[in-house]
Amino acid sequence: MMNSIKLQPNTSKGEWIFQIILHLLVFHFVIMDHKEGQMIYELYWYQLAFFLNYLSTNLIISYVLLPRFLYRKKYLEFGILTFCCVMAVILIEEFVLEKIFFPFTRGADFNGVLLSMGEILSVLVALVGMKIAWDAIHRQREMDELRVMAKESELSFLNSQINPHFLFNNLNNLYSYAVEKSPKTPEIILGLSGVLRYMLYECREETVPLTKEIDHLLNFIQLYELQIEGRGTVDFYTDNIEESYRISPLILSVFVENAFKHSQASQTEKINLTVSVSVDRKGMLTFTCKNNFLPEYATQTKEKGIGLENVKKRLNLLYPNTHELKIKPTDTEFFVSLKIQLSKA
Repeated sequence: MMNSIKLQPNTSKGEWIFQIILHLLVFHFVIMDHKEGQMIYELYWYQLAFFLNYLSTNLIISYVLLPRFLYRKKYLEFGILTFCCVMAVILIEEFVLEKIFFPFTRGADFNGVLLSMGEILSVLVALVGMKIAWDAIHRQREMDELRVMAKESELSFLNSQINPHFLFNNLNNLYSYAVEKSPKTPEIILGLSGVLRYMLYECREETVPLTKEIDHLLNFIQLYELQIEGRGTVDFYTDNIEESYRISPLILSVFVENAFKHSQASQTEKINLTVSVSVDRKGMLTFTCKNNFLPEYATQTKEKGIGLENVKKRLNLLYPNTHELKIKPTDTEFFVSLKIQLSKA
């Protein structure tokens, strides 16, 4: 399960270095003056005092108001409190600092909010804006890392999670056919070997050729079909499957396994499953899976989709905005439709 992302990342050493350099750059522009076409740097105590006033307000907005209100989408509270902070800076500058450093000139009267706000806002917007940009980059990097970790962990989990029930049933079937010296025995061994090999070794890449995924799906269906032999029918259709298209592994088999288990758990005969995979000219894969079950099993079927929540998360991570999943359960039938925009190798 993915860890939740913190609204405000911990302040790192790199961020403090960035903030120090940023404040020095902004302070550099504050003390810079143009005289007779030349840039002159003159540092006075009042400039430092005024800038410290801006700095303290920036720290409050950047490290208190942003994480507690803006990043939590409390926009009204953030706006009101930010406005109060700006007004506090103006009042401190006009009625405290100017009266200390310029008691007979600037501090002798109130110059007005708009005049004072110009310089103050230019400094605060630069400082707070860079803080927002830093946080956005940090969160994006964190999201990218989480996506990579989620993909790797989920694929690794699926690769290593060979369903014991599935394996046990197929070994039992294999034993029965071997005892009877059935000509199907080599076919079963080959199919089971193919499924296990695919799960363990060929799913380590982020994507696999679509033809390999279809071959795995066919082996998977054939092995499950042995468990319902004589109790129903399984139809598998494919159309326009090209090796040049690639797909994330073990996506489709989750729905097939879910369909077999629903049907087997609810009835002993007249089991019907239909699986279809096709790709159009634009690389849009359409996968459908339909299975029937008895009405008394309907409530459990709707509530307990095996692996469905997991595969939904995987699809959102692997194919954001490029897939469409529809699941339509009824009292006697479970229907899944999945569309994925594939890419070519």
